[in-house]
Amino acid sequence: MFYIFHGEDELSQREYLSSKLLDKFGDPAMLDLNITRFEGVVSLTALRQACQTTPFLAPVRVVIAQDLLTGKPSKEYLQELVEFLPHMAPTTRMVFLESGKLGDNHAMIKLARAHEDGFEKLFDPPQGTDLVRWVQRRVAEKGGQIAPQAAQMLAAMVGSNLQALENELEKLVLFKGYSEAGSIEVRDVLLLSPYAAEESIFDLVDALGNRNEERASMLYQQKLAEGSDPFYLFTMFVRQFRLLIQVKEMVEEGHKPPSISQAIGAPGFVAAKLVQQARGFGMEELEQIYRHLLDIDVGVKSGTADMQTSLDLLVASLTLA
Repeated sequence: MFYIFHGEDELSQREYLSSKLLDKFGDPAMLDLNITRFEGVVSLTALRQACQTTPFLAPVRVVIAQDLLTGKPSKEYLQELVEFLPHMAPTTRMVFLESGKLGDNHAMIKLARAHEDGFEKLFDPPQGTDLVRWVQRRVAEKGGQIAPQAAQMLAAMVGSNLQALENELEKLVLFKGYSEAGSIEVRDVLLLSPYAAEESIFDLVDALGNRNEERASMLYQQKLAEGSDPFYLFTMFVRQFRLLIQVKEMVEEGHKPPSISQAIGAPGFVAAKLVQQARGFGMEELEQIYRHLLDIDVGVKSGTADMQTSLDLLVASLTLA
């Protein structure tokens, strides 16, 4: 049999592979000896050889190919693969794990849906209220509790990157413990999640781009009141404006959020926010701000400037620009 698991929800893909397939194939130790893994577009010779190998002291041999199909192999490659799969050894389980969605017209999707030995499943990450419910369910599965507002905040900040959400939830549940009084609250998310800090920087830069002096000043002072180190804030400013310059250039070249997301190595929702935020600045202005940040860095390191004073002046000058 062959299986195609595709879509952006890679966490659910891996869990489904483990619980619905691998766990049914007997002793895990023996199964490990009968799993072959490939990544990217692998030669058909190597793939055929792995699929035709007899399992050793186990009922099946499992061949797992990560992102082979989304690696865009040639039409000739796909045609040979389509012709080969129905004739694999009956003891082989071929699994394609694809981190992107394959279209209905893809040759492999058509084969999986038409052939009795094929199986295809799309893993789309949850959105909106479904994502909030996913957060609540995962916390409950870990033996913890989470306030609705905290679940909504995490879903909004992290988005549909379920692996990142899983990491945040694991940390928060361990922090709160498993007692009935240990419900995860908004303050815990603000305290422990780096996404909270990043989100507040997004809001602050938004206010600067909109020339909203009052809101920008309030958000900046709020970060200082929370105990944020001025050097940390400076680092976040540098990172944000560097990303904005990259995104601004790509937007002007005609790139869309999905390709921007891939280019800068950020989740889709972050790329979309950056595209929106970049509209509040001209390229010349962004470059000027970045040079100003470099001047601050040199001034502080040479002892001729104070970091917090420099940031105070930067925020004030940007809202008045």
